[in-house]
Amino acid sequence: MEITAGGLLEVRITPADVGKRVSVRRVEYGSSGVPGYTDAVGVLTSWNEGVLLITQKNGKSVRIAESSLVAGKIVPPAPARRRGPAASFEELSRVTARSWQPLESEPLGEWTLRAAAGFTRRANSVLPVGDPGIPLDEALARVTSWYAERGLPAYVQAATGAVGTQELLIGELERRGWAAEVSAQVRIGALAPVGDADAPAAGAVRLTRTPDEAWLGRYGKVGDPEVARRLLVEGPSVWFAALPDGRAIGRCVVDGRWAGFAAVTVDPAHRRQGLATAVMAALARRALEEGASAAWLQVETDNPGALALYDGMGFATHHTYHHYRAAR
Repeated sequence: MEITAGGLLEVRITPADVGKRVSVRRVEYGSSGVPGYTDAVGVLTSWNEGVLLITQKNGKSVRIAESSLVAGKIVPPAPARRRGPAASFEELSRVTARSWQPLESEPLGEWTLRAAAGFTRRANSVLPVGDPGIPLDEALARVTSWYAERGLPAYVQAATGAVGTQELLIGELERRGWAAEVSAQVRIGALAPVGDADAPAAGAVRLTRTPDEAWLGRYGKVGDPEVARRLLVEGPSVWFAALPDGRAIGRCVVDGRWAGFAAVTVDPAHRRQGLATAVMAALARRALEEGASAAWLQVETDNPGALALYDGMGFATHHTYHHYRAAR
């Protein structure tokens, strides 16, 4: 918090600082009348009618009455990661989009509207990287109508937690009644350690260019197999991995220096046996042969087992993305 020479806390932010990363402290009085203090750090996404909205790196928004502020200051962006590959948000957003391509897309300025007959939110949501080229309300109206024409709910995929992410857009979406339904971390790490993982079963992993019925059955999120196949095989260099009897599967897309892992799924009866590690190791070795050196993956924030696995493999969170659904 900002402390003056006289030892007093001081509010040193104004509505003109919307869009900047700030640290604030507010006072709250309990039933006993004793004051308590709460701190918040995030992007100041709005300051209207005496209320501040601060969007934190996990995507959660905090509303703070201006009258409760006792201190506040602008703070620099979070320090860059010192472990693993360096990457900007824009680079990763483009790489991840190329790995999970829709069946249909349309530009809206620099935004991309994506649809794939409802197969996964990622392929049926707006990628809002850049400027839509028209006022936001018009853009969102176009988004809503575009998805309605296809019988789909309107989703916007927006990110938080890194330099260049979309906290301001999230604040505007929430103000208009859009609600976050799913959040996922985008994690990155060095590829070689994944390929070097101690996973004896990796030698039994079979790699193919297309998913078979057993692979799709283990993935278990497929309504229309034909739609799923068409989406899953698209990408710069796509590989599918499977252990015998479909005990574990995975998918990897090699795109320049990046190898992106997805759909790593293990039969519940065979979990905690290192099979996910084996699948990823086999895919990583193939990606290394194709010249990749960095790895990324996406994991939902409410999946503690997967989060622990990827912690152990050296993956660190780069940013978090959220799917916001239009108000119904």
